[in-house]
Amino acid sequence: MKKTIVLFFFFLSYVANAQFNISGLVIDNTTLTPIKNATIVDVKTGNKTLSNNNGSFKLISNGTIEISFLGYQTKKITVTNDQSITISLNPDINLLQEVLINSQSILLQKKYATDAVAIVSKQEIERGNTIELHPILNKVPGVFMQSGTLNTNRITIRGIGARNLFGTANIRTYFGEIPLTDGNGESSIEDLELASISRIDIHKGPSSSSYGVGLGGTILLRPEFIDSQATEAFFSSSLGSYGLSRNIAKIAIGGKKSNLNIVYSNNHFSGYRDNNRYNRNTVTATSSIYSGEKNNFSIIASYVDLKAGIPSSLDQEGFDNNPRQAAFTWGQSQAFEDVTYGILGLSWKHDYSPLFSQHTSIFTSFRNNYEPRPFNILEEKSNTIGIRSRIVGATTLFKKRWNWTAGGELFLDFYNGKTFDNLYEDFPAGTGSILGNQLSDLDEKRNYYNLFAETNFKANDKLLFNFGIHLNQTFFDINDNFLGDGDDSSGKFDFDPILSPKVGANYQLNNNFILFGNIAHGFSTPTTSETLLPDGEFNPDIQPEIGWNYEIGTRYIFFKSKLYGSLSVYSLRVKDLLVARRTEEDNFFAINAGKTIHNGIEGTLNYSLLRSNQRQLNLFANTSINDYTFNDFVDFDEDFSGNDLTGVPSHVINLGIDLITKKGIYGNLNFQIVGKIPANDQNSVFNDHYELLHGKIGYKNNIGKYVSYDIFLGANNILDIKYASQLQINARGFGSNAPRYFYPGLPFNTYGGINIKYRL
Repeated sequence: MKKTIVLFFFFLSYVANAQFNISGLVIDNTTLTPIKNATIVDVKTGNKTLSNNNGSFKLISNGTIEISFLGYQTKKITVTNDQSITISLNPDINLLQEVLINSQSILLQKKYATDAVAIVSKQEIERGNTIELHPILNKVPGVFMQSGTLNTNRITIRGIGARNLFGTANIRTYFGEIPLTDGNGESSIEDLELASISRIDIHKGPSSSSYGVGLGGTILLRPEFIDSQATEAFFSSSLGSYGLSRNIAKIAIGGKKSNLNIVYSNNHFSGYRDNNRYNRNTVTATSSIYSGEKNNFSIIASYVDLKAGIPSSLDQEGFDNNPRQAAFTWGQSQAFEDVTYGILGLSWKHDYSPLFSQHTSIFTSFRNNYEPRPFNILEEKSNTIGIRSRIVGATTLFKKRWNWTAGGELFLDFYNGKTFDNLYEDFPAGTGSILGNQLSDLDEKRNYYNLFAETNFKANDKLLFNFGIHLNQTFFDINDNFLGDGDDSSGKFDFDPILSPKVGANYQLNNNFILFGNIAHGFSTPTTSETLLPDGEFNPDIQPEIGWNYEIGTRYIFFKSKLYGSLSVYSLRVKDLLVARRTEEDNFFAINAGKTIHNGIEGTLNYSLLRSNQRQLNLFANTSINDYTFNDFVDFDEDFSGNDLTGVPSHVINLGIDLITKKGIYGNLNFQIVGKIPANDQNSVFNDHYELLHGKIGYKNNIGKYVSYDIFLGANNILDIKYASQLQINARGFGSNAPRYFYPGLPFNTYGGINIKYRL
């Protein structure tokens, strides 16, 4: 017995005094980039060290270490033996100014950026029902997402993309290192599962030399990776108005050197309108592997299976009197889209030295779409493959340190589109679409390359400069496999190389104010359909839209980080504006018909009214004031010069409040004011201004040591405002039919559910 007691106390003494040799890597959990100068402290002794340029560190620990870095949540880890660990830190929502951005180019804290960049955190993504993207993006100044239905959306940044008739264009989008923008310059980010995204970075304007210099800007979706050395299971289920149901299951396993995160979701919506049923299943997997101190691999894969009805837009009478109906021919044909979509990317980061590294990604994707419409049935198949590679380094020149990156991106897109007669009118009502004779068969190769270089250097402790240059060339090769009508659309069309420079500066006036500004060039190439004339021949005169963005702004912080925000003023001038000219119902071709001027002011204000161990109460306000006009726009004999740009609100204002308590109660309210929107170039039809109020409350708590739960209830459009959630710009009526401009928005609707998480 005495021996047992002696051994027991000897064991306790050993545990209490044991020392372990710990080595590790500190990374940003969102971007997987190393964090330099993170502080690692042994809690018992107070011994500390800093992570080096590669995020690596070594420390002797007595059992518990604490890791911290400004802008990130502090983390404590218990160690029981000598080991090498990877530690991922999560951004602090109250200190996003300090968070690292530009992980795909030159690592930089947000506050030192020379362009207008917004970060949407995981907490912001989870403020609503997490099935809809537009309430999230519409809180970002300068960004406006219209959503006619869950599968009909258009995103604009500073008015760019508003004239695209269907979907999002002129904005570059990435999921991790994988381009989501296809060879036509169009993106469909709303199909991705929001539960698999840890953060959204939005660069406004054509100032991101390393990302393709889209005229509107760049949206970077950061995939979610699991924390190292953790096992997590997550399940979420929610129900809502109009048959909304959402179920998510996640399993995540993290080890010392690798991790795996798999998310499955099913989203179903019976529909507010006729022919509005929606069903989407997604599987997303992410994995990272740390192979020694020099190599880091990551894998991203996502698969989407979507089927959704298309109710289309309504004329004024239908919108006013019966907004739940589908457009007549779209309802009669039971129009829908049936999409399968998959992406896969593999990235490799290799550190040749603390100041020189290589980042290379290879990616592929496919998209199949079967889409019956009243006027025809469309079958589409596309496959893409590409590579993106860059080197990142630091050099001393003129006694100054220059951080730089240079690289390229090659994108190959192979597309086949076929159309068929839709014979629904030849069959009894209710039959729906019937496949008829083939009308067309086009093979398209839509390829481009990007070459880019960018550098930051500090002239002194307060002044930072950024220079960038980007070169793009785009190629179209069309083969018409169906010559039944006698017209041949075959041909090759290569645009001239486009060189886009930029210069930016960031000046720290004092501890409270930072000034920034930039001048940047951007472009947008026409889609393949926009290069064709009505007879199917190539239009040799079609040119890309090009523009220059001029911007100045400030980021500010006061009262011990309780009050912070930004303000910017910009002028974006676009020439060779692409205008869709409608020849008959749902048939378009494009011309370069004018110039636009996009002048605007954007501001954000965040204030922590209360911040204690017991509760946080945060207020925010942001605004976009837009003055977007046609500077020179003559189409046929109509002169639209001086008119407001079509499809963009005059202003958007968001006011909100967030409450979080230690007891687990939380809630938020967001009040949004949207100004009137021109529906046509003549400015003779407008969508009236409207106000929306959204809110969510919930309760979080733990069950034991490893299980937590979150019960929530939310409501959208609490004031039950009647509004159009999307416009079909420049709609035309044919025969005796009135133009169909309006997609009705949802009236007051609710949702609620529960999240359960197991974490070991």
